[in-house]
Amino acid sequence: MTGFLIRRLGGAVLVLFALTAILYGIFYVAPGNVAQLVCGPRCSPAQLAQVTGQLRLDDPLYVQYGHFLQGIVAGRDFSTGTGVEHCSAPCLGVSYQSDQQVTQLILAKLPVTGSLVVGAFAGWLLLGVGTGVLSAWRRGRPTERVLTWLTLAGSATPVFVIGLLLIIVFCSTLQWLPAPGYVPFAEDPEQWAWGLLLPWASLALIESAKYARLTRSAMLETLAEDHVRTFRAYGVGERALVGRHALRGAVAPVIALSALDFGTMFGGAVLTESLFGIPGIGRELVSAVKLVDLPVVVGMVLVTGFFVVLANAVADLLYALADRRVVLS
Repeated sequence: MTGFLIRRLGGAVLVLFALTAILYGIFYVAPGNVAQLVCGPRCSPAQLAQVTGQLRLDDPLYVQYGHFLQGIVAGRDFSTGTGVEHCSAPCLGVSYQSDQQVTQLILAKLPVTGSLVVGAFAGWLLLGVGTGVLSAWRRGRPTERVLTWLTLAGSATPVFVIGLLLIIVFCSTLQWLPAPGYVPFAEDPEQWAWGLLLPWASLALIESAKYARLTRSAMLETLAEDHVRTFRAYGVGERALVGRHALRGAVAPVIALSALDFGTMFGGAVLTESLFGIPGIGRELVSAVKLVDLPVVVGMVLVTGFFVVLANAVADLLYALADRRVVLS
């Protein structure tokens, strides 16, 4: 197990290193003159030269990339024109628009998006896997047909449609819930939960559809395997077969999909955050793209990639715990 974890950790580090190189190349090399973006359209040649020196854009490309990596690992100093500002590791640069350190900006938004993702993740996993198991267990019955149609409808419905319907029904018509929003957990845990209930439900209803379909197909495949038929021949009950044997064999594809969705949702819940007025990473990323604030864009994409890699590393560990044969691969 130790060797397996070391191999997976080494692979994760290599993936993150490659991601930094790709992002740096795409956002800092491809656009052209970064100093012009920072300085603005009315920048004089003298001001442009000053900004180029402050950002060290006159250094060779490999030196610039080395400074970028140095900031992530050990921190770095930035010239502000009137002095020098130190950015502690992991330093992802300084915003062109607000002069705020990108790491601080992300740390301020991370609890918001984290609250949204974790709650929605638990909801879509429980609802999706439970629906898939029930659909496979009731194969050929009316229950399965109803659940199949519901999952198809959930897959085809955009998240903003579900969100708007939930707001209209529960906030405007029935007035059972307050207007959605974000309140810090430390400030008021109850309002934190009520404010995120509808965003959680919207994401859970949409995402659970594909988990239900995936779980159903994996369960049906596992239930048709020889060892399950042997257990059934020996008189093992259907509930025990489904819950103790078939579900464990069908969990692998669910783990893989959940790892990918959990990581990408940190930067991909843009519509949900915009619809419900949640000031998370997704909304900040869209704003940074509009303003061509490259350090913020690169930092947030890199953080999203980090969570994807981290989630897949955890998925590898869960694979190993669920099936010891994975450790030997």
